[in-house]
Amino acid sequence: MNGAVTLPLDQAELAFAASGDALVRRTVLPNGARVLSERVPGARSATVGFWVTVGSRDETGADAGHSASFGSTHFLEHLLFKGTQTRTALDIAVSFDAVGGEHNAATTKEYTCYYAKVQDKDLSMAVEVIGDMITASLIDPDEFDNERQVILEELAMADDDPADVASEQLYKSVLGGHPLGRPIGGDPATIRTATRDGVWQHYRATHRPEHLVIAAAGAVDHDRLVADVTAALARGGLDEPGTPAPRRPIEPAELGYRSSVVTITRPVEQVNLLLGVPGLVATDERRTTLAVLNAVFGGGMSSRLFQEVREKRGLAYSVYSFASGFADAGLFGVYAGCAPHKAPQVVELVRAELERIAEYGITGEELRRAVGQLSGGSALALEDSDTRMTRLGRAEITMGEFSDLDESLRRLALVTAGEVQELAAEFAAVPPALAAVGDVQPEAFAGLGLG
Repeated sequence: MNGAVTLPLDQAELAFAASGDALVRRTVLPNGARVLSERVPGARSATVGFWVTVGSRDETGADAGHSASFGSTHFLEHLLFKGTQTRTALDIAVSFDAVGGEHNAATTKEYTCYYAKVQDKDLSMAVEVIGDMITASLIDPDEFDNERQVILEELAMADDDPADVASEQLYKSVLGGHPLGRPIGGDPATIRTATRDGVWQHYRATHRPEHLVIAAAGAVDHDRLVADVTAALARGGLDEPGTPAPRRPIEPAELGYRSSVVTITRPVEQVNLLLGVPGLVATDERRTTLAVLNAVFGGGMSSRLFQEVREKRGLAYSVYSFASGFADAGLFGVYAGCAPHKAPQVVELVRAELERIAEYGITGEELRRAVGQLSGGSALALEDSDTRMTRLGRAEITMGEFSDLDESLRRLALVTAGEVQELAAEFAAVPPALAAVGDVQPEAFAGLGLG
C-alpha cells in the first residue's frame, strides 16, 4: 500500500492490501450503512464494532422531537444492553459469556461504539446480537429509571476523582461554548430530568443505517460479514434504501478561546493540575508532527517533562502531555499531580519547557527517540484486533482515509525537528487555560501570565 487510501462515501466497494499481508475491504450497503473489514493472516479471533456516528456533541439540550437532552447518548450506551424484542439483558450477557467473548460499549464526544471480541467461529453471533441491540432495543421504562440511578452513581464516582473533575473543567475552558466542551455523560441535573420518551426519540433518530459503520478486524471473511450485517439490519427493519450521512465539516471552529484559571477546592492531598490550549483538528496534516512533539515534551519516561519535573526535582509522581483531536477542534494539554505548595512551580516548569522547545527546538537524538517510540508503539498496538477495529472505525468516520502501518511509519520518518519547533512555538504563543482541583486558591497562580 503506497500512501493513504481515501474512503469516498459514494463508492460502494473498495478493496486493498495493507501492511503485514492484511486485506482491507469496504462495502456501502444499499441502506447507507458502511461495512469495513481487515483480514489478518493467522488470526483466530476477531473484534467487531457497530459505530453510531453520533456523540455527546450532537445533543441539543431539548427533550422532545428528534432532539436530545444532554446525556442521552450516554444513556443509550447503557440501555441498549437492557433487552430487545427477542432478548433479555441476561440473554445478551450469556451470549458472550458462553463463548468466552468480551463485549462493551463506549460513548465519546463524536460517536458511540458497541463492540465485541470473539473467536472467529462466533463472529456471526456477535453481529446478530449487537445488531439486535442497535435495531430493536426496548428502552423499557422500568429499566430506564433503574439505569438513571446507575448513571448518577457513575457521575458521582467521576466527581470523586479530582483528575476527572479537572479534565472536564479544562475541556470546558479551552473549547468554550462549543458542544465539544460539554461532559460526555451529561451532569446529574440533566440525567435526573431526562425522560424515556426523549431518549427513545434520540435512539430512533440516530441509530439508523446512514449513521452506522460496522468495522471488524482479525479473522474476518468480508462477504460473510456483509451478509450477517445485512440480515441483522433487515431483521430490525432497517433495510430501506439510503445513503451514508455526510462526514462532519473539518474546518476549525471559532472557539473564542481566552486563557483562564479555574480552581476547585477539595480536601485531598494533591493538587491535580491541567494546562491546555486549543490544538489541532483530527485531520490536520501536522498531526504526525504533533505526535512527535507530544512524545518529546511529555509522552514517556524519557520526555522532558518527566525528566525535569519528576526525575530532577521530585515535584510530581505523574506528569505527562496529551493531545485530543476532533473533527473541527482540538486540545493540547499537560497533566500533573503535586503537593499544593508545589503547584505554581510545576506550572512554571511546564510552560518554560514548552517555550524552550519553541525557542531552541529539539535535538536530533530526541527526534530519533520519539520516532522510534511512536513507531514501536504503533506496531505493538496492532497485535490486538481491538486496535485494528478502532483504526478502521476512526478512518471511516473521522479521517475519510485509511493509513496502514507502513504509511504511518513513512509519515513519521518525514517529520523534521524544525516542524516540531514550529508547532511548539504555535502552542507556546497562547497563554494556557489552567484547571486545578485540590487545596489551592486562584491567588497561588497570580503573576504567572494566566487568566
